[in-house]
Amino acid sequence: MIPAYCTESAPPGEKAVFAALRDAAGTEHWTVLHSLGIAQHERQVEGEADFVIVAPDAGLLVIEVKSHLSVARGSDGTWRLGQDPPTLRGPFQQAQEAMHSIRDFLRSKRVDLRDVPVLRAVWFTGVRARATLPDSPEWHSWQVLDSSDLATTAQAVERVMREGAQHLDAMIKYFGFGGHGPDRATADRIVATLRPRFEVVMTAGDRRQAREGQLAQFVEEQYHALDSAADNRGVLFTGPAGTGKTFLAAESAQREVAQGRTGRILCFNRLLGRSLREKLTDVVGLRVGTLHQEMLRLADLSGPPIDADNDFWARVLPERALEGLAERSAGEVGDFLIVDEIQDIATGPYLDLLDLLVKGGLRDGRVLLFGDFERQAIYGSEDAREVLRDRSPHLASFRLSENCRNLPRIGYQVNLLGHLTPGFREFRRTDDGIDPTIIKYVRREDQASILRKAIGDLRDEGFDLTEIVVLSPLGDSSVAASTSDPWLRQVLSPADGSKPIKGRLRYATIHSFKGLDAPAVIVTDLDGSVGSRFDALVYVGLTRATDRLTTLVETNTLRRLVGAET
Repeated sequence: MIPAYCTESAPPGEKAVFAALRDAAGTEHWTVLHSLGIAQHERQVEGEADFVIVAPDAGLLVIEVKSHLSVARGSDGTWRLGQDPPTLRGPFQQAQEAMHSIRDFLRSKRVDLRDVPVLRAVWFTGVRARATLPDSPEWHSWQVLDSSDLATTAQAVERVMREGAQHLDAMIKYFGFGGHGPDRATADRIVATLRPRFEVVMTAGDRRQAREGQLAQFVEEQYHALDSAADNRGVLFTGPAGTGKTFLAAESAQREVAQGRTGRILCFNRLLGRSLREKLTDVVGLRVGTLHQEMLRLADLSGPPIDADNDFWARVLPERALEGLAERSAGEVGDFLIVDEIQDIATGPYLDLLDLLVKGGLRDGRVLLFGDFERQAIYGSEDAREVLRDRSPHLASFRLSENCRNLPRIGYQVNLLGHLTPGFREFRRTDDGIDPTIIKYVRREDQASILRKAIGDLRDEGFDLTEIVVLSPLGDSSVAASTSDPWLRQVLSPADGSKPIKGRLRYATIHSFKGLDAPAVIVTDLDGSVGSRFDALVYVGLTRATDRLTTLVETNTLRRLVGAET
């Protein structure tokens, strides 16, 4: 089923057919597309097919669903469906138009439909239409499905496809002479051709002010990821920065809730947690936040103690959260659990708690985990993936590889400075021909003037202050946090995960900004002598930029990063 859920706003008949198709036995090799938008409709500006079933060795069936409790055809030729206004354009004509539009589109994409029965039917879910509709030259009896067919869905659909294929055999010379298609490969191509063309979601308008109204279309890899989430109880999604893990985690959470389930989406970073809460604030039945916030809540603590150390976060707090969970109602245990940044959370005490937050636990529950175990594990242990596998040995794996965030030239610079092997090679976005900027410095205090000029250059290019973020591996001693430059002090403000304020320029540590992005990023204080896991921090910092990247690197560090004199 694509998508794997039916929205609450769908008509009752569509919900009934969706459930019947989803639960039908013997349909493992079918693909069912629900609410397939048709941009190139043969009659209307745009249209929609309620269901499209692609069944290998049987055909392609377009179904128009009518939920009405009464169906009538007047002497003037108008259709009266329930309380709807009379219309000359009846359901069989709607199905026919949708079928022709889809068939024409597939042919325009050179999909071979020879010997593939492309059929249409109308499913009246509220009436016994097969017994009551009279014979008519406008439709064949095999094109009618009704309420009685909901109990034997697979057989009903197979009956339509079988009799439809027989009709085409009789009408078209040599049709199906060698058997009816599509074969498995053609069926996969039909689905792959229809789905990317018609399923489009608005993302950039919410994520970047500079791109309001832009449509971001799912790449095929992301569709496969969502399919994998629908087909398996537990899935571990892995991939480098920029492959859409956080976006897919949020989308998966909304789909789970749309199916009537309750649960959690948790992450590690505080700023990412706040950003997710703002985006998902209207999703009822979903608890959103960081793992640490959830542990504090379960432990009935308003905040950490003043002297909280690593032992408190790693051992004491998880233990107190487990005690608090044991005292609370069973309502705390969710139907699903989604965790982003799992590479930073996969430790024994944390997994003990997560195991009790979802029905069936980490071994058998509905668990979707997203992480980058190669370079973004800047908090977790090196063996995080093995620890996770011990707890959830039955997790299906899905690896994301196509970069959806960065312009290609930014990705190539990440490959160079982050020492990625094999590195980013596939990008969804089209390059704009502008190279990232690398600026070397000798003394840390030299960076303030460089930073101010870099901000000015971005503003001259048209970037608003709210679209620019300054990142550093350092905290209070970073150039952005400690600068004495009057103008920088006036416009700079620490990032808190909420939407940027007009006229203000955000800054943050690379650690805290992990999981987020910005149209223009300036990374400062890149000095290889400042701390551990430096290469990982370079990788995380540089991959936050979607369109413009400026990097301020200490001279000797730059030599080491590029492996040559610069």
